[in-house]
Amino acid sequence: MVVTNLNSCGIYRPVSAKDYPPEPEKRVQKNIQEGKGFQIMGGNKKGGDFNFATSNEMWRASLDILDFMPLTSADYGGGLIITDWYSDQNDSNDSVKISIRFLSNEIRADALKIQVFSKECKTDMNCKVLQSNPKIENELKVAILKKAAKYKKDMVDSNKKRPLNTILTSDDKQ
Repeated sequence: MVVTNLNSCGIYRPVSAKDYPPEPEKRVQKNIQEGKGFQIMGGNKKGGDFNFATSNEMWRASLDILDFMPLTSADYGGGLIITDWYSDQNDSNDSVKISIRFLSNEIRADALKIQVFSKECKTDMNCKVLQSNPKIENELKVAILKKAAKYKKDMVDSNKKRPLNTILTSDDKQ
């Protein structure tokens, strides 16, 4: 019997299954931490590309809408914003917490998953946490989408319009 080892990427290194967790989510997280992944352009640099925050209108709009609330987590690499519990000073027994998950970079209603939680406390130790009214979640989503669409329109309007003949390359003109 002949065993052939094909390896097109260089030196063969034995790999043990013990080194990799069986759950796909943990394997992905391990690969991300080690800087492994598929890159079309960008050479062999390690780590991720964190341009999401500045180039994504939905991200910027969400942060602007939630500007009045303290943030617990804002992970633009993972596309997640979580606020801290917030209460109006007039009613300190009730507070809200908002979680926004970005499912896409596009400005679409299904690109956001918003959850609003409310906490009602009778005393410091007697609190009840409920997922809030979907009406509030929809109002937040509409506000974020409107602001993101405005940011996108402003960006498009600020780019100078070029004549079509300057866009075409010399190969396309022939």
